[in-house]
Amino acid sequence: MRVPIRHLAGHLLWSAQGGVWAIYRLQPGSDEQGAGTETVQGTYVPAQVRDELLAKATHLVRSLTGAPRLYGLCAQVDPGEIALRMLEGVDPRAGSAARHRGQHPWAETAEAALNLLEREEMHRRTLWLAVPLNTEKGAHTWAAGAGAIWADLSSQLDLAPAAVARREVAAYRRQAEHIETQLSGALAYRPARPAEVVWMLQHALRHGLAEPLLSQAEKSSLYGGRLASGQLRSPSYADLGQVRLHEGGTDPAGQDAPGEDNEDEGDDGRAGRGPWWRRGDASPLLRRWLQVETEDGCGYQAHLALAECPKAIGVETADLFAQLEGLAFPVDYCVDLNLVPAEKAKAQVQRKKNELVDQAEQYDARPTGMPHTVPEAARDLSELDARLSRTSIEVEVQSVTVLSVWAARAADCDARARALAALLAGADYRAVRPAGLQEALFTLGLPGTVRPHTVREFVQHQVSEDWAMSGALTLIEAGDPNGMLLGFDQDTDTTRPVLLNIADAPKADASASFAVTGDPGGGKSVLLKMLTQSEVDRGGRAICIDRTPLREWATFARTAAPGRCQVIDAAAAGISIDPLRMFPGTTQGTHYALSYLTLQLGIGPMTAAGGVLHRAVEQAAQSAAPSMHQVTVELQAMADGGAGARQEAAATLVDLMRIVSSNPLAQMVFDPKLPPVRLEQDLDSDLIVITTAGLTLPPQEAFAHPEVLRQQPLEALIGRAVLYLIAALARQTAFADPSRFCAIVADELWWLTGSAEGTALISEILHDGRKHNGGLFAGAQDEKELGPDRGLFAYRALARTQDHKTARRGLEFIGLDSTDPELLRIVTTDLSPLRDKSRKGEMLLTAPRLNTCRVKVAIPRLHRIQAGITTTPGQPPAPAPADLTSAGTAKEQVG
Repeated sequence: MRVPIRHLAGHLLWSAQGGVWAIYRLQPGSDEQGAGTETVQGTYVPAQVRDELLAKATHLVRSLTGAPRLYGLCAQVDPGEIALRMLEGVDPRAGSAARHRGQHPWAETAEAALNLLEREEMHRRTLWLAVPLNTEKGAHTWAAGAGAIWADLSSQLDLAPAAVARREVAAYRRQAEHIETQLSGALAYRPARPAEVVWMLQHALRHGLAEPLLSQAEKSSLYGGRLASGQLRSPSYADLGQVRLHEGGTDPAGQDAPGEDNEDEGDDGRAGRGPWWRRGDASPLLRRWLQVETEDGCGYQAHLALAECPKAIGVETADLFAQLEGLAFPVDYCVDLNLVPAEKAKAQVQRKKNELVDQAEQYDARPTGMPHTVPEAARDLSELDARLSRTSIEVEVQSVTVLSVWAARAADCDARARALAALLAGADYRAVRPAGLQEALFTLGLPGTVRPHTVREFVQHQVSEDWAMSGALTLIEAGDPNGMLLGFDQDTDTTRPVLLNIADAPKADASASFAVTGDPGGGKSVLLKMLTQSEVDRGGRAICIDRTPLREWATFARTAAPGRCQVIDAAAAGISIDPLRMFPGTTQGTHYALSYLTLQLGIGPMTAAGGVLHRAVEQAAQSAAPSMHQVTVELQAMADGGAGARQEAAATLVDLMRIVSSNPLAQMVFDPKLPPVRLEQDLDSDLIVITTAGLTLPPQEAFAHPEVLRQQPLEALIGRAVLYLIAALARQTAFADPSRFCAIVADELWWLTGSAEGTALISEILHDGRKHNGGLFAGAQDEKELGPDRGLFAYRALARTQDHKTARRGLEFIGLDSTDPELLRIVTTDLSPLRDKSRKGEMLLTAPRLNTCRVKVAIPRLHRIQAGITTTPGQPPAPAPADLTSAGTAKEQVG
């Protein structure tokens, strides 16, 4: 095969067929130099975002001229790439995991992901734009044409291609800069690298085989030409074309057509000789694919041309190319554009109108009259004329669209082509797979080639806005570029891993807080445990408040992080969480002590009793032995030596303090004999779980009615206040070391946001978490339970929610249209359907880039994680491997 590449100078390609092209990568994401902007979208976008993307795509088409070409290529992804992206940014020396004997915990997780993805066919969509260049001086155009002719002769004579002069390179670079100026207001882009241009060619040739990885080409410096002695000299690209193209080639395995059972040789023993009907092969008209033979084997490709588009289609279903992601196999597309200015297009429309008038006059003379197609064509031309006349910058897009599928076997390739044609037919698009034109359609997908004349019959005519609605510039991506393997994208039938890197958000000036809402059993706790464990294994820290009677987080910590976890039973009163003793001589201790007491005693901070309490707390904090017990002593002194209202308030507070302090559940706060918690010594593990089993809470409904809340049992009121104090301790511990990421984990957050003090604490964590390299991982059954500052959560997930009102609030929380009936149906009935174990863990996920997709959470296949992560009653525990001997070595501190 003749290679279409003659020279490469950066992103400029001198074609062997004549002409020079500038090739760009669209929506590339931030590269290692920080160039470019990262703009991706999810499967589900609000209407205003869809309109903005449509406007950008329309602007891109209108800003170009001539005959550009758009490529939507599915780059093959190797499981090793996913493992490397999981390991990216992980410091093996961070945390106690660095002292872990044997394999690093996160390397173990990455290896498990590698084993899971080993045999999966994975890809990622990439967009490329090739623009032909025309210099102002005709001499350069003539030189390019002459160079192409010489390239054709030199390939036959085994001579080097003609060099390109420096001034010619400079002229085309100026032309490319002019085009880049026009593109600056549209989608994000960057110039393609020479290795990426070569990858585009290799990708087209190695469909169905192991192809070179785009991730390697993105970092490669090969294949580029260089200026020397005033000329551009490039390496040889001849080896790239050492392939054989055979249209309708038979499969060596004898499976050259679907449903056929061919024999290796005939009855006369003359296998492979004679006409196809004697060999037992299928007819060439049925073998509508292209066999590409390389040194690594044969791959089979089928190319479909878009032959007919519907005249009218809704905005919601017009995204033809975005719908390709729902297939169970990758599909490449190449759109060859011819952009005609409005004035020229209107002249062509007028000429067609005149032809229709002539046809109408001819049909009038026939007895059968005029067919109905003529008036319809006239109406279509009139509408097109009106739309072209609306603005002078409008263009008509005359496009040839080629869709390509492939497989390692001819039968599989043929089946994929039929499935693709059926999908398009369901959307009123007609795609044909012409026999005898497979090589011509294949050639259109190579960079630097001219449009074959034989494909002119497939030209479609649209205005720029209609073409932009097809979604050819849509790039869908879920999650983050690197991080933990959360699960898989469920909006595509192919395997597409979803990664999440919450700890990296503060480095990108974003919030590192995560919230998930949904019904019980929807997978909220499992998701929070996976996120917590991943941050701990990657070198961060996590502090979890476990208020469940089962102590599920303590169980999970002991199995998932043996030797690196710490469990504190706060309800057993073996240690003191007195804020005046934990933070002596600091404003934090005074602040938390006063907030705890106002919450515990049920008094307002701006009342007379609140003023007396504030003074007593300050005097206790300044004493020789600050403690909550000392606050009672100071109040007693004010009651004995004061007078009037202050004396009465102090006496009342003393009585309330003694009622609370005498209760065993409050001993951890008021007993001065217990050893206090020390942040540096007692809370130094990677994973800290503070259990509060035994502390009861008022019912959730009581938080909305103060008069009902005051009538709750004393044990419930003590539990509510103590839990606030534990959350404050977690906040202070998490923010103590900004050099290391720390997550505060609180499931069922209503117990904290139900009070003004708890809401203020959550607000403080959400507002200041990024500055202190920390974040809040929270779960709730309703987004209202996340507090008034729930909009500050950068990562959001929505699990199954059967109540329609709650589901609407959840959709609004993750940034989607809460009135959309299809989205409402997905959330209420199609996320993790009950009794369907194969679909457990499905959720809608939104990352800081506002790319919302449906994902399925996948628990890592490691016993230490699987053993205690689920809470389904009656579910047997995961079997332990033979070498698991450290499950009971967790560092614990039990009060």
